[in-house]
Amino acid sequence: MSQALSNRVYIFDTTLRDGEQSPGCSMTVPEKLRMAHKLVDLGVDILEAGFPIASDGDFEAVQAVSAEFPWVQVAALARSTKIDVERAAQSLAKAKRPRIHTFIATSDIHLKYKLKKSQQQVLDEAVAAVQLARTFVEDVEFSAEDATRTDPDYLEQVCKAVVEAGARTVNLPDTVGWSVPHEYAALIGRMARALGDQAIVSVHCHDDLGLAVANSIAAVQAGARQIECTINGIGERAGNCSLEEVVAAFRVRQDQLPFETRIVMEHLYPSSQLLTSMISFGPQPNKAIVGENAFAHEAGIHQDGYLKHKATYEIIEPRAVGVPESRLVLGKHSGRHALNQRCADLGYKLNREQLDEVYRKFTSLADHQKGVRNDEILGIIQQVTGVAVTAS
Repeated sequence: MSQALSNRVYIFDTTLRDGEQSPGCSMTVPEKLRMAHKLVDLGVDILEAGFPIASDGDFEAVQAVSAEFPWVQVAALARSTKIDVERAAQSLAKAKRPRIHTFIATSDIHLKYKLKKSQQQVLDEAVAAVQLARTFVEDVEFSAEDATRTDPDYLEQVCKAVVEAGARTVNLPDTVGWSVPHEYAALIGRMARALGDQAIVSVHCHDDLGLAVANSIAAVQAGARQIECTINGIGERAGNCSLEEVVAAFRVRQDQLPFETRIVMEHLYPSSQLLTSMISFGPQPNKAIVGENAFAHEAGIHQDGYLKHKATYEIIEPRAVGVPESRLVLGKHSGRHALNQRCADLGYKLNREQLDEVYRKFTSLADHQKGVRNDEILGIIQQVTGVAVTAS
């Protein structure tokens, strides 16, 4: 089925490669294997396990993941050089469904300052790398690094050349998070039309301007059918497109985004938690989908609406993404409804006068601290009712 007609979007997970190479995120081979198990449970389509030329550890990780999951599509990254491509091929020797992912920068700024090569040299090296990779594997992906700052006419020339050389997937990364959605969509749409059914167009967006997810969605709407992303959005600098955010957007907003992935949504939060346990930091509390506060409510108006009907302030059922439950956080912004519910949850039914007094004391305490614990609420109940209380 052609890209234009299919709503199937492939999830290319690069947590173990791009994510792992960012500061504070390095993983040992056993840790990569544990994370790979969870990614397989999650249902990712392609698992990029490492950059084999970078280190012996990365080489071993690709080997180990390939051996552990023979039915999984495993990718290894390689620059567009003979030594890199051969090293990637060696690491994938045991893989049943191997993919060599080769790349080279195409933007003028990279050619001038980093590579010090002409456009023709880069084009020739890209084609040669794809041709070499095809001698080892059937499935080759090519990435035009810094595609969003590349001359579009030259980029189209490169895309067509690597597909003719044997690439099945062409990735057009927003390597430095430069693009904005409508601009990226226009670029992707042009390249998707140029390639037609010859290859899948892929996107790999960084979050330097906080637009990685928005750009990835815009790209899919324009014809891309593979998204490269990571758990918790980890990756170089500000990170990558967040896997959990983009797939949740597709699931929740099917009316506007009628695209299908094979991600098992209930594994999103456990995947985030496992990754957090392995690296040096977790997602920020207000991170969409998997952050500590993603399903927490403190404002009184929100808590009141939530208690009357959850859909007033939650567009996703927490359990649908693997989060055990929502939380009502009691603090200075909380209202009587939420406080009364918490008292009831603790086993105490208060009359109107008692609730008013408990609420007065509660807000006085909450004004001077970040939140109010259950034992402190029990203490207030005791003061007001004169009855010794214990948590039920």
